[in-house]
Amino acid sequence: MDRLTSMAVFVKAVDLGSFAAAADALDLSGPMVGKHVRFLETRLGAQLLTRTTRRQSLTEFGRAFYERCRLVLAEADAAEALAADQRSDPRGKLRVTMPVHFGRRCVAPVLLELVRQHPSLELDLSFNDRFVDLAEGDYDLAIRTGDLEDKAGIVARRVARQRMVVCAAPSYLETHGTPHRVAEFAGHEGLVYRRSGRIRPWLFPRDDAAPDEFVPVNRVRLDDLDAIADAAVSGLGLAWLPSWLVRDRIEAGTLVQLVPERPAFLYDAYALWIQTPHLPFRVRLAIDTLAARLADLTR
Repeated sequence: MDRLTSMAVFVKAVDLGSFAAAADALDLSGPMVGKHVRFLETRLGAQLLTRTTRRQSLTEFGRAFYERCRLVLAEADAAEALAADQRSDPRGKLRVTMPVHFGRRCVAPVLLELVRQHPSLELDLSFNDRFVDLAEGDYDLAIRTGDLEDKAGIVARRVARQRMVVCAAPSYLETHGTPHRVAEFAGHEGLVYRRSGRIRPWLFPRDDAAPDEFVPVNRVRLDDLDAIADAAVSGLGLAWLPSWLVRDRIEAGTLVQLVPERPAFLYDAYALWIQTPHLPFRVRLAIDTLAARLADLTR
């Protein structure tokens, strides 16, 4: 007899509480179910079940073996599903939560192109800047930027590095002068990002050391990156923003990048998912595609 098949029959008999119920579920005869269980007992040299005319119960060894069988069968199912994924197009629903602006401008275009290429794939996208618990939010993937908490059972892969640049409107620079070094930013108004009461410092990399942190003098604080860019265009001060967000404005001349010779701080973006023995093909494909495509979109 096939050992894996006998394990599956044994687990089904335990789950359903009787050989007869397992036989009905597996389309086998009652004696054949008993034969599979006896095969395992003979192979193992130990009794798995105690049976009477009224009920059956696991022996102490049988309970431990039952738990191991469940794990073995789950791994076998995962291996077969992985092989099936390799032979087919991605299919099913892909549920992703992501930050509002980074999601709309960078992540969503990649995923929408993916769903266009694969007719059997569905998308549910959620744009939200708050952190979503993957275990409770029913999402396959979460896209997050910045520092991450080390959380058990969650896997993270970096999929992009956002270049952070300081910029200002020509009108502001004409009035207040153009700073040529980071140290000179201290004499200028800053437009800062603030969320949950916390002001995020501007970061500037240093060789073999932690980045310099700088919080500019500020009278205008916003929790929306696009609003900060708009305020900068209106001439209210300097802004520290992702290059992908202000690229068009810089090319149009409504914003000017400052200290371009200074290396930009790289603000990382990650894909997060729940650790699992078998990552569905649609999820794995989305992660790989984001890692390959976002480098161009976030330059």
